[in-house]
Amino acid sequence: FKESNGSTDSYAAISQVDRLQSEPESIRKWREEQKARLEQLDANSRKQEAEWKEKAIKELQEWYARQDEKLQKTKASNRAAEEAFMNDAEDIFPGTEWERVAQLCDFNPKSCKQAKDVSRMRSVLISLKQAPLVR
Repeated sequence: FKESNGSTDSYAAISQVDRLQSEPESIRKWREEQKARLEQLDANSRKQEAEWKEKAIKELQEWYARQDEKLQKTKASNRAAEEAFMNDAEDIFPGTEWERVAQLCDFNPKSCKQAKDVSRMRSVLISLKQAPLVR
């Protein structure tokens, strides 16, 4: 404690000890019980925090495992689709261009989750598929 002139108040610690000695037994007992209760709450909160961290680490590892599995499945399906596309690319006949383009396009407007409106492009591709341009 400091007084206004800047010197330390050496009597502050002594007066605090005197106050603690002069307080009733019931208040001292309450202080001790409160301190024990707070220590117990702190211990419980630290234990719960450790459990939450452990659970979070486990869930994160499971998420990474699911993501890796999903990635492997996507890679496998992409490789299979690429192989099928390359096999189909070998069978090129004049006049089948629009059929091949139509195979690559999704003409179902409800399954399309794009924000852009592609209905005009879809209608152009359908019309070209039905009546291809003649050279």
